[in-house]
Amino acid sequence: MVVPSGPGLSTIESDKRYSHAVANSDFAIPDSAYMVLLLRALKCIKIKKLSGYNFLKRFLFEEKLIESEIFLIDPTIKESKLNCNYLASIGIPIDAKYQYVAPMYGSGDIEDLFLIEKLNNLVQKPKYIIINLGSGIQEPLGLFLKQNLNFTPGIICTGAAIAFLNGQQANISPFIDKMHLGWLLRCIKNPRIFIPRYIKAIGLFKLILYEKVIINS
Repeated sequence: MVVPSGPGLSTIESDKRYSHAVANSDFAIPDSAYMVLLLRALKCIKIKKLSGYNFLKRFLFEEKLIESEIFLIDPTIKESKLNCNYLASIGIPIDAKYQYVAPMYGSGDIEDLFLIEKLNNLVQKPKYIIINLGSGIQEPLGLFLKQNLNFTPGIICTGAAIAFLNGQQANISPFIDKMHLGWLLRCIKNPRIFIPRYIKAIGLFKLILYEKVIINS
C-alpha cells in the first residue's frame, strides 16, 4: 500500500522508478488534499481524502496488533527509537529483530539483499511491514520486498506519518486533518524543508489538467 503525496505525484512523469512502484502497488490511498481538490476542480471527479496520518492512527489502534506482527523500517537510529517508544506506549512492543534502519539508497534500482535475508530468516514472520522512509524511496523498496520475500506481509508505505504520532513532527488534531491543513503545520514547524517541497507539487496541476484521469469504481 502506498500513500502518494502531492510533491511525489508531481514527479510521476520524470521519476520512472517512483511511477513504476506506485503503478505496481496493490492499492493507494488519496493522501494529497491538493490532488483531491485538483481532480474536483479540473476533472469534476469527487474522491474523499484519507491522510496517511489518519490511516496509520486508525490502523494501529483498531487492528489489535501484538508483538512480532509489525516490522519497522526507519531512516535513522534516532527515529527508530522514537517509533519503537511510541508503539510500546500504545501497547505494541517492537523487538530488536523486528527493526531495521535503512541505508542511504542510490538513485538506481533499490535492492537490499540484507533486508530480504533478515526478513526471510525470521522464525515468526511479521504480519505487516511499515516503511517510514521518504517518498520516492519507500515505494520502490516496498515493491522490491513484495517481489522477493518468501512470505506475503502487508507492506505499508506511510513515510513520515508516524512522526505526527510520536511528536517528532507538528501534532495534528482531528480538526486540522479534516480541514486538510497538515501541510500548513509542517511548513510552519520546518519551513526550510517543507515550503520548497510543497512548491514543487505545483507541477501536479499541469499533469492532471492535460492527462486523462480514469477512476475505477
